[in-house]
Amino acid sequence: MDFSSSSLAREYVERTEEFMSAHVYPAEPVYAEQRRVLIAEGRPWDPPAIVEELKSVARGMGLWNLFLPDSVDPAHGLGVAEYAPVAELTGRSPELAPEALNCAAPDTGNMEILHMFGTAEQKREWLEPLLAGEIRSAFCMTEPGVASSDARNISTAITADGDEFVIDGRKWWSTGAMDPRCRVLIVMGKTDPDADVYRQQSMILVPIDTPGVRVERSLPVFGYHDQHGHAEITFDAVRVPAANLLGERGSGFAIAQARLGPGRIHHCMRALGTAERALDLMCERAMGRETFGRPLARQGVIGEWIARSRIEIEQARLLVLKAAWMIDNYGAKAARKEIAAIKVVAPNVALDVVDRAIQVFGGEGVSDDVPLAAWYAGLRTLRIADGPDEVHIRDVARLELREQLTRIASDGGRA
Repeated sequence: MDFSSSSLAREYVERTEEFMSAHVYPAEPVYAEQRRVLIAEGRPWDPPAIVEELKSVARGMGLWNLFLPDSVDPAHGLGVAEYAPVAELTGRSPELAPEALNCAAPDTGNMEILHMFGTAEQKREWLEPLLAGEIRSAFCMTEPGVASSDARNISTAITADGDEFVIDGRKWWSTGAMDPRCRVLIVMGKTDPDADVYRQQSMILVPIDTPGVRVERSLPVFGYHDQHGHAEITFDAVRVPAANLLGERGSGFAIAQARLGPGRIHHCMRALGTAERALDLMCERAMGRETFGRPLARQGVIGEWIARSRIEIEQARLLVLKAAWMIDNYGAKAARKEIAAIKVVAPNVALDVVDRAIQVFGGEGVSDDVPLAAWYAGLRTLRIADGPDEVHIRDVARLELREQLTRIASDGGRA
């Protein structure tokens, strides 16, 4: 297993570091002020102008759509493991950097499945403008009325009617749907309720302005409303052409699994980037404040927090890189156990680091004067998004036991 980077990958990392230092970090207070003005004007979901400026700069620097593996976009030549440190750097400014590089969820996952399963017409209409950063999208799977950690529970109905499908149901936590640039929803629902449980669901493309689509509200996360929003959406007799079906009828569950594998790598690396920046802030604060006649950094408990944070980040990064390496070399299916493991480890490590940083900052840490509280809120949702910790832990156990049973069987039953 080799984690060494090619010269091309190192060049992209250096270029991203330059972009972050010269453009993203200085833009953070500008973004915050522009958002404040937009919210005061009653336009909380409109993107601040600085976002498009950053996108233009990033594209000019060749930092665009780097999340796509080299098998999809040979223009940049990066595999998943080589993209991982770029994703980590963007996680240091989670509100700005991922979108600036056109590498922000949920668009990344939506672009991947459009590439893998979309028709030529679907790609022309939706994938091309998403790749160009001209529009945004949302993914509508989770529902308020069922335990959506088990996607087989999805109850939204997608009913065939001649050359159309009719959609009825309610979704929530549809990230990005509040943004006025959101033009298309990828909706998961049941087309064949009497089929095998893994063949009941399908995915379908729904333009957000289709009659019967009603965006009800944005859901706050610990009181925070991010600019893109997390929408609750009602679908009331929504009619779309049958040609809007994504992939084959009954393939929705399989498409969902294909969407989530590499995307979890991106989430985890960004989470570690946030943790790295939180550790930076923790160290700066600890060196700059005194209590009981000595710097905070010289208080034993603070030193332990700093050391543990460094150790845990390094451990988590190695596990994420292993999963990314396995995807590159053997495919996402072969890396299922590693992907499930990192989805548990990385958000929890990042949360612990941010929590320690908050404690070092004291009262300021839970205010909006520093970004720690907002980061904590965002990271806490990552223990639920793309499947809760408990589901991934169950999957790791199941896969581990399967490997053990296979080994025992191959040894002729000898444990």
